[in-house]
Amino acid sequence: MARLRDPETGCPWDVEQDFSTIAPYTIEEAYEVADAIEQGDFEGLRDELGDLLFQVVFHARMAEEQGRFDFGDVVAAVCEKMLRRHPHVFARKAHHEGMGAADQRAAWEEHKDRERANEASDSLLDHVPRGLAELQRAVKLQKRAAKVGFDWGSPEPVLDKLAEETAEMHEAMASGELARMEDELGDLLFVLTNLARQLDIDPARALRGANAKFERRFRSVEHAAGSREALEAMSLDDMEALWQRAKRREGDDQ
Repeated sequence: MARLRDPETGCPWDVEQDFSTIAPYTIEEAYEVADAIEQGDFEGLRDELGDLLFQVVFHARMAEEQGRFDFGDVVAAVCEKMLRRHPHVFARKAHHEGMGAADQRAAWEEHKDRERANEASDSLLDHVPRGLAELQRAVKLQKRAAKVGFDWGSPEPVLDKLAEETAEMHEAMASGELARMEDELGDLLFVLTNLARQLDIDPARALRGANAKFERRFRSVEHAAGSREALEAMSLDDMEALWQRAKRREGDDQ
């Protein structure tokens, strides 16, 4: 990385990058890691983890050039954090023995809360990264608010709220005002995310599953049509019939 960033003999593209220009690639590589896991592609996962590691090295090198920190500091910091947040493993204290996964997760969050308490902040919602994928950020914001009881106690009231927001979406659509429709659609998505959280479902994972299902069934429709031209010539009813056939075939295969 140092050679790639060398102003005299390095790669011109690598030399001209900074933290903000590389950040989108870091996010992209993290998604590609998740996709390889979703596909069960372990050879691909090996390669994607390497790409993600390269992103860490890239950022660390740029920081080192500015005299801020280097790769060794990054490793040392995460090791220290893991030691601090896992006293049930590293401290070997008697009262940590017999902790289950749920207990350990609660202890982890407790440690994080204590760390945040030492940081200057005006709100519980401080330090929720703005660079997160929006579904993930919505869950984080809701969890923070829930710490002081600002939360529904079960999924059922969320369904009632979903019905309320759906009615407001109908009104917004009737108005024809784009800004109002966008606002109400955002509310719908936020409530759906809250429902997922109440059910202990990862909304991003659920959406990935829906995307994969759509892709699988639409490819089946394309295959049944025979060609793009034939598909374009079909009525929506004909395409729907092929879609339903694809759904039934999936049911038969399960």
